[in-house]
Amino acid sequence: MPAATLFPEIEPFAHGLLDVGGGHRVYWEACGNPEGRPALVLHGGPGSGCSPSARRYFDPARYRVILLDQRGCGRSLPHAADPATDLAANTTWHLVDDLERLRRHLEIGRWLLFGTSWGSTLALAYAERHPGQVAALVLAGVTTTRRSEIDWLYRGLAPLFPEQWARFRAGVPAPGRDGDLVAAYWRLLQDPDPAVRARAAENWHAWEAAPLSVRPDARYPARWLDPAYRMARARIITHYFHHGAWFEEGGLLREAHRLAGIPGVLVQGRLDLEAPLTTAWELAQAWPGSELVVVPDAGHSPAEPGMAGAILAATARFADRAF
Repeated sequence: MPAATLFPEIEPFAHGLLDVGGGHRVYWEACGNPEGRPALVLHGGPGSGCSPSARRYFDPARYRVILLDQRGCGRSLPHAADPATDLAANTTWHLVDDLERLRRHLEIGRWLLFGTSWGSTLALAYAERHPGQVAALVLAGVTTTRRSEIDWLYRGLAPLFPEQWARFRAGVPAPGRDGDLVAAYWRLLQDPDPAVRARAAENWHAWEAAPLSVRPDARYPARWLDPAYRMARARIITHYFHHGAWFEEGGLLREAHRLAGIPGVLVQGRLDLEAPLTTAWELAQAWPGSELVVVPDAGHSPAEPGMAGAILAATARFADRAF
């Protein structure tokens, strides 16, 4: 199989809604070989929901691929598109507990974690808390959701996209335009006026689309056109980033020594504007046993040809290891 060709499309052989407490039910699905190596896919965002394409990074004959929609998004309930959905019990550490509950529910001993973008942050948080349950890690578009990384995304990138930045900034009432735009959008997305909320979600995604890829033919993700999807994703992202994902600044890097003995591959595009290479490099320095793979001409999206090939090579490497 050519390195950058994903495996064929497959459908789940099992799925369900897992009650994780507090009224939350998390959607999960399993694909591939029921007796294969268990691998958990952690989607980005936060709040993006899992995508059928993520099933295709694993050999379905050798892997049991588990996907889930994190709290409040995708097919999980209650959905954050509903303004009545309270996000207080939707934090990084609630998600980590959900993953562990799912592992026990599916009677899995140890599993490989595959996370992209925010999913790499969540994978690291889980693995540092539960290292004994992690057989390997494959991370792409690596982030640790430090305040410095959030500031880069929502202010540092401005000189590279002046037109899009002007629109993003103009979406905030004048007194707040020179302050914390994440906090400003977080407030707008709680406004009692549905038109204000919808406009904020649209403006948020227009800004996020700007640095998504370095490819001139890159397309706006189709599901971002769905108003309900945009609303849920924007509410969840601003909720997480406004609160610094409930981490101490730099905490995941400081605790990376807990990953010693867990093999891992970090796949990073050198031209990744959303998650600059420095974070993956710092993690590789702090994590004994990890390998950093830099894709020369790729940006942030795992779907870009060089990224896809490197991810497929990483999952193939671990496919025959005993978990």
